[in-house]
Amino acid sequence: MSKRKNNAIARNKKASHDYFIEETIEAGIVLQGTEIKSIRAGRVQMKDAHARIDPHGEVQLINMHISPYEQGNRFNHDPTRTRKLLLHRKEIDRLLGLTQQKGYALVPLKMYIKNGFAKVLLGLGKGKKQYDKREDLKRKQMKREMDRAIKDRMHGS
Repeated sequence: MSKRKNNAIARNKKASHDYFIEETIEAGIVLQGTEIKSIRAGRVQMKDAHARIDPHGEVQLINMHISPYEQGNRFNHDPTRTRKLLLHRKEIDRLLGLTQQKGYALVPLKMYIKNGFAKVLLGLGKGKKQYDKREDLKRKQMKREMDRAIKDRMHGS
């Protein structure tokens, strides 16, 4: 198996648009039946996914869609079921303290396979206001226009 630098199976592109990501943490994920086969096939969607710490002190991943495995028949799973994330108790306690602050949320950023196990990269994000999102879009648009102008100047002469 080749070592890939960008080994992400699924990314949450909305996360950087909706949140300022202040730190990241890697978590394992509890899967059922044929879910790992669907993940390896890249049939994962994280657009509306989010994580929360339940009253029992467990981190839950909500709304991540893993498509049913084609050959899975009756062993298949519910595509959007709530899945438990695996973290050390100290990490969960620290995240619990941070997420109780105003405006902070646990956001899944990407899913990847590491040493044969599915992992989720969680980000501690602070919600962006509407004007922050507009500012980011303006900045992105300006960078795109600058890159285009530089490219045109290089190839135009």
